[in-house]
Amino acid sequence: MTLIAYPLSGAMPDIRPARPTRDWIDALPEQYGYRCLPLNIASMHGWEVCCPVRVTAVWDGGVGIDAIAVTADEPHPLLPASHFGSGVLTFHVAALFRTPPGVNLMVTGPLNHPKHGILGLSGIIETDWSPYPFTMNWKFTAPGVPVTWEKGEPFAHLMPIQRGLVEGLEPEIRDLDSDPETAAQYRAWAASRSQFNADLQTPGSAAAQERWQKGYYRGRRPDGSDGPPDHEIKVRAKPFPIG
Repeated sequence: MTLIAYPLSGAMPDIRPARPTRDWIDALPEQYGYRCLPLNIASMHGWEVCCPVRVTAVWDGGVGIDAIAVTADEPHPLLPASHFGSGVLTFHVAALFRTPPGVNLMVTGPLNHPKHGILGLSGIIETDWSPYPFTMNWKFTAPGVPVTWEKGEPFAHLMPIQRGLVEGLEPEIRDLDSDPETAAQYRAWAASRSQFNADLQTPGSAAAQERWQKGYYRGRRPDGSDGPPDHEIKVRAKPFPIG
């Protein structure tokens, strides 16, 4: 399968495989956020489109398109701009994408990458046929707060999504004990979790030395048996070729 990008301005925009690291997690005590495998997998799940220059935008709280002021460290044809009003800032992705049949692209703000005063909006595009380019839009949440994207900082995250999957799933509610194996595994985990949290309070205990339970991270079930062979601890999106 291929993900094709057709540059629309003569040069390929700065698109890279999504990074596994985040500055705010690096700053946490012992970087404990990286212990959360679901968060890490999401952070790496796709590609990031990066800002070509350092740019700052601020919204004055108005509804007009002139309510957002944008400044950049250097001129560039693809600076973000106010097109819709009401505190919405628009970035041009500057490429047309083609995905395999039945595969959409979600465009959203960089995952697990919060920015004060603004929120990335999300869209899903049928990129297996659409000849229409799309943009990445951000909604200011507070007036008078300057928001800056550094050169090379991602302003959009691209993630493939199978079309029709949501409609194809039939929601059901079942009693946990209707699946004895799942119920037993869950209760084994719940008991071990309670014991682990209690043991954490004892200096020198095995739990205190381990610091956090790693069953899910290692792809192992609560009883110690192996989980599925395709368990992921990393996602490695392929880069677009250079040149």
